Amino acid sequence: MATGVLADPQTFVDGVPHELLADLRRASPVVWQDMDGEPGFWAVLRHADVVTVAREPVRYSASEGGVVVEDLDEASLEMMRMMLLAMDPPKHVEYRRPLAETFKAKVIGEMEGQIRAICGELMDQAAERGEVEFVHEVTSGLPSRVIGGLMGLPEEDWGRIHELAERLNAGQDSDIVGEADYSGSIEMAMYAIEFAGRRRLEEPKPDLTTLILESDFGGQPMSDVDFGSFFVQLVTAGNDTTKTMLSSGLWALLQHPDQLAELRADLSLLPGAVEEILRWANPLHYFRRTATEHTVLHGVDIAAGDKVVMYYTSANRDEDVFADAQSFDIHRSPNPHLSFGIAEHFCLGVHLARLEGRVFFEELLRTFPVIELTGEPVRLRSNLNNSFKRLPVRLAR
Repeated sequence: MATGVLADPQTFVDGVPHELLADLRRASPVVWQDMDGEPGFWAVLRHADVVTVAREPVRYSASEGGVVVEDLDEASLEMMRMMLLAMDPPKHVEYRRPLAETFKAKVIGEMEGQIRAICGELMDQAAERGEVEFVHEVTSGLPSRVIGGLMGLPEEDWGRIHELAERLNAGQDSDIVGEADYSGSIEMAMYAIEFAGRRRLEEPKPDLTTLILESDFGGQPMSDVDFGSFFVQLVTAGNDTTKTMLSSGLWALLQHPDQLAELRADLSLLPGAVEEILRWANPLHYFRRTATEHTVLHGVDIAAGDKVVMYYTSANRDEDVFADAQSFDIHRSPNPHLSFGIAEHFCLGVHLARLEGRVFFEELLRTFPVIELTGEPVRLRSNLNNSFKRLPVRLAR
């Protein structure tokens, strides 16, 4: 059986097929996609239908089969089920509630000075180089340092954790990981298990690791093994998606120099620009659910056990919701994009991501009056991650 176009990582290497998605959205907004060697899936392409699936976490389970279209082996699936993104009610609420206070807007807002200092250091380092590979030499340093600080990780470990996060998120690109595997997640979980064991023997520190280790999750504390899986999501979610937002955001602005000039003239437009970056170049193409019962979605019969895949890349350009949906517009308002998800699984780190985006671009645009591409950007080979692996630019003060 041939792999359907949306399941094939190669489909996205030369750019996201937005015209194809628009055609499918109009003709078959819930459309079947075959997969090679395993059952295919229903691709859900309209904004309203993605919202429907997201708002029914019992009927459309994140835990049953995980959140990627590929069926995982049992060990990998069990590990994924200890991540917030793959928990169903009531477990999801039990594990999310203890962390919610830490990620509230007011608490995250107090990190602005720290984030600005990190961004300043990154800009100084980039200025010394002049010509940089923006993804890895500029953007990746921010989320690595922020999440490392939040979790209380030893600073000498931040580079290793970043490397593991990258391997985990780039599992379909042999340039980065060699033959596709998920070993990055196992190695990172093992690191976290050892880290948790050490921290339990130390005096508590005012960080996220202490909060997790001392909290009650559904009536009991989290084991070190469970902490390992939980840690993998917290670190990779904050790492890869932020790096992608920043690099894809610069690329989007360079494609629209008039809007880049507007931002330079008025940095107060940046919060809206960050939202449009997230809509127009969303970091993740999709998340999967599994139907737990027979249901009907947009007139299509879906059987219990079928994979149902919410395509944010399509929903974010749904003409029924967004005027001139294919255009990039930093003034777009309202902007109900789905890049942070919606309902039960709305992104826990939304305020942190928005703050990182705003502060990073403020510092970038203040520091460098000249930003220009010096070569062709290269996209990551992935059916999940909507990102670049190389973005060569020249930065000049």
